[in-house]
Amino acid sequence: MRPRTLTILVVSLLFAATAGAQKGRPELQPLPEPPPPPGVADPEQEPQVTIRKKDGDTVEEYRVGGRLVMIKVIPAHGVPYILTDSRGDGSFTNRRDSLEVAPGVPMWVLFTF
Repeated sequence: MRPRTLTILVVSLLFAATAGAQKGRPELQPLPEPPPPPGVADPEQEPQVTIRKKDGDTVEEYRVGGRLVMIKVIPAHGVPYILTDSRGDGSFTNRRDSLEVAPGVPMWVLFTF
């Protein structure tokens, strides 16, 4: 075959293939809206977060139902720490990472070697 004939043949086959693919494609429909995630149905039970900046420190206050339940302090220089109201009486203690009996005293890493 001559190169020109081969080129015309290849172009016509490509055109026929794309035209055939267009006819066989179904119309695309938008997906329906996904259902809400299970678990939290009441927006009142979702935590509301208030973020304040004071002297370079960031203080995040977490409220559930209007009641302050947790405070996260992110100092400008140092390690962040979390205070929680585990008993619901308004006294905040350092979050315990283990099952110790007495509440832990807030501690920070001053030097590492």
